[in-house]
Amino acid sequence: MLEKHHIVFKSQGGLDFEFNYKYLTSGQHRGPKGPHMCRETDLKYKRELQQKLEELLVNEFYTVEELIELLGLKEQQALKAFKKIPKNPGMGMKREDVLRRLMGGKLYL
Repeated sequence: MLEKHHIVFKSQGGLDFEFNYKYLTSGQHRGPKGPHMCRETDLKYKRELQQKLEELLVNEFYTVEELIELLGLKEQQALKAFKKIPKNPGMGMKREDVLRRLMGGKLYL
């Protein structure tokens, strides 16, 4: 049976959406090389998620509605998550601000 792992942990500001999940066996999830016990694995998964998001989010600006559609976010979750992100009138939120929020407030190199 596979376990659902939040790549950006909820405690780090991670959201509930399919891209932020990785399905792992119990050993992969909670074992010594799993993301909860091994920083290297945790960072690997975060970098993979960030790369996927960078490839998906190609526009310079996004509205909350666009992000709900693109990422499959729940409306209430999205409104709350992006409430404090600055919005340019008629354009939306900057791509980098969106990426940073989806990654729990930081970007991984």
